[in-house]
Amino acid sequence: MTAINTNINTLEWGKVDLSTVPSINTAVPGPKSNALHARCTKNFKGLSGQVKLFPVAFESGEGCVLVDADGNKYIDFSSGIYVTTLGHCHPKISEAIATYAHKLMNAHDFTTEIKTRLCEKLADILPGDLNGFQFYDSGTTAVEAGLRVMRAASGKNEMVSCFYDYHGKSYGSVSLGHVRSQVYGRVRAPGSHMVPRPDTYRPIWTKDDGTIDTDQYIAFYDQYLDKATVGDVAGFCLEPIQGWGGSVMPPDDFFPKLRKYCDDRGLLMMIDEVLASWGRTGKWLCMEHWDVVPDIVTIGKGFGNGFPVTCVAVREPYKESFESISASSSYGGNPMACAAALASTEVIEDENLLDHAMHLGDVALKRMEKMKAEHPTIGDVRAKGCLMGIELVEDKATKKPLDKAGVMVYQKAFAKGLAWIPAGHILRMSPPIVMDEDTLLKGMDIIDESIGETEKELGY
Repeated sequence: MTAINTNINTLEWGKVDLSTVPSINTAVPGPKSNALHARCTKNFKGLSGQVKLFPVAFESGEGCVLVDADGNKYIDFSSGIYVTTLGHCHPKISEAIATYAHKLMNAHDFTTEIKTRLCEKLADILPGDLNGFQFYDSGTTAVEAGLRVMRAASGKNEMVSCFYDYHGKSYGSVSLGHVRSQVYGRVRAPGSHMVPRPDTYRPIWTKDDGTIDTDQYIAFYDQYLDKATVGDVAGFCLEPIQGWGGSVMPPDDFFPKLRKYCDDRGLLMMIDEVLASWGRTGKWLCMEHWDVVPDIVTIGKGFGNGFPVTCVAVREPYKESFESISASSSYGGNPMACAAALASTEVIEDENLLDHAMHLGDVALKRMEKMKAEHPTIGDVRAKGCLMGIELVEDKATKKPLDKAGVMVYQKAFAKGLAWIPAGHILRMSPPIVMDEDTLLKGMDIIDESIGETEKELGY
């Protein structure tokens, strides 16, 4: 086995040479990308929306840079959709995975030293008494396990989630999200309920001064649970920041009030942090921004920096519920997965990357606010750490979504060398938290330019 050089400073390693990146030397997607994509899709089906809009074939990645089959280089503003939080092929994480690929790849759920060390690390850094863990290989699987823990711990069955949530693609998880497809069933799973959540840009209830009225949402939940459920509610399952919904941030008073509401009524709070956790927002858990400790939390995506590993963490009073839900899995907690998660955690901790993620969010928000003032189609901008969004509208007064512009901006920016995420009229950005400030601003410049070109073509 060839040793990987792990003697690096992550922020130095993650810097991008802007004299060579982005570098687009062919029509994109280029001829090799097109040929490879055509070969692959003869057999591989079910592509995501972002691939259909820009079917490039990637060949390699390092840090914050992606390289396609034609040698074109892109700044990565996607992180593999919130996954490679520490950049592509981080040497310390690659070495950790390689060590166990040569030593012990799988031992089902038997105890290993690397799993033990990961559990101890999680118990040390997670807030409150979140100290019971189980590991899985996907976000959906973790969510389903979390829901089973909720039922076992509460003895109840009904679940409440929020409009525009996303929790996975199995029947139980999809029933708590905004995914419409008959293949999941013509009805949601029994006992699945959805309610509105506060959106500061598009509020349903406001105070006399026009600001969002969080208390009205909580009051509605009370009425909804009384009238629309059968009184068998285990609790709430929701995202801290809605990712698929468009990087939608809650008002700062929402989660503290929802925590109190759940405590007062004996309801559990499950927070799906598969997308938002593990440093992306500048905290281990996004919920730490509001000093709220969930009863159950799912952790994923950036947890293993690209290696498929997720976690369900529960508070002390509920961790024995794992014993009654058939919690183990074939791949969850395998030594390679635990090594990836532990290495990712240690890199973030040792190199103070939580503070760097917060700094990048502040820089991005300042730049986006300037863009908002200059562009008639930008209705709202938001960022918490390296989880960011820009909402495009036909008119700032009506806030009517401008979906056509979202597609156009996405494709234009990608063609200029920015790999990122579409979401209809909402532009989503999730750069690696190891990105340097100059590269972040270069990416924002590409988006700014692409919005301007789109507005010109649409007659703004």
